[in-house]
Amino acid sequence: MRSEARRAARKAESSTILRVLARAGFAANGVVHILIGSLVLAVALGGRGESDQAGAFKALAAAPFGFALLWVLAAALWALALWHVLDGILAPRGSATQKWGRRVSEWSQAAVFLVIGILAASVALGARPDADETAADVSRGVLFVPGGVFVLGGVGAGFAIAGVAFAVMGVRRSFVAKMRLPDGPVGHAVTALGAAGFIAKGLSLMSMGVLLLVAAFKVDPDAAGGLDAAIAALLEMPFGPALTLGIGAGLVLYGVFCGFRGRYADL
Repeated sequence: MRSEARRAARKAESSTILRVLARAGFAANGVVHILIGSLVLAVALGGRGESDQAGAFKALAAAPFGFALLWVLAAALWALALWHVLDGILAPRGSATQKWGRRVSEWSQAAVFLVIGILAASVALGARPDADETAADVSRGVLFVPGGVFVLGGVGAGFAIAGVAFAVMGVRRSFVAKMRLPDGPVGHAVTALGAAGFIAKGLSLMSMGVLLLVAAFKVDPDAAGGLDAAIAALLEMPFGPALTLGIGAGLVLYGVFCGFRGRYADL
């Protein structure tokens, strides 16, 4: 049964159509991050807006033919999620720890792209979600169950750890191993974009993790929130505006890098 699943996954992953759609998914993820980064920059400069995925999708929905673009983004992100699911099934044979470590990584990424695609589709259908309000409501529900403080703290720690992992990938440039970059200026430029983008992405995830950890420590669900709340909290800190500008610019760079990743990803 496992061999049949691997054969089916290998056949699906070798499909030219799925490869093209997966590359489009990387590009779609880039568009999302460029929009988020632009909103973060606007907020850092004194503007108003929701500097997270929901805010980005709502801004896109307000544009001409925005709902159609949202469906295109959703479809591409779902295709990328499917690619990661198949990649997890086809994890290289080896020790159980290595194989399942790879699967957890691939399937976690699949879940993220699936959820972002669903969010894009829901906004295209007319929903107007508030990520910070949702995070507070979920945190409130978690805190009221036995052991909820530890669950919420664990989720916050997970975000913080993921942020550290992204930042380390940026510093070490380990993302290059999953790409086929050309030699010369183009390859160096894409690597530099990725390094800056991964570090900025890591900082944004770490800030969200800190908010959830604070909410768990204080047993205060209202202290929880998404990226928008994290940016608002960051702006209140010393040197916060400058750091926020750096994160916003870095997210834009990460988005541009994702576009190149769609072109040069080793699929």
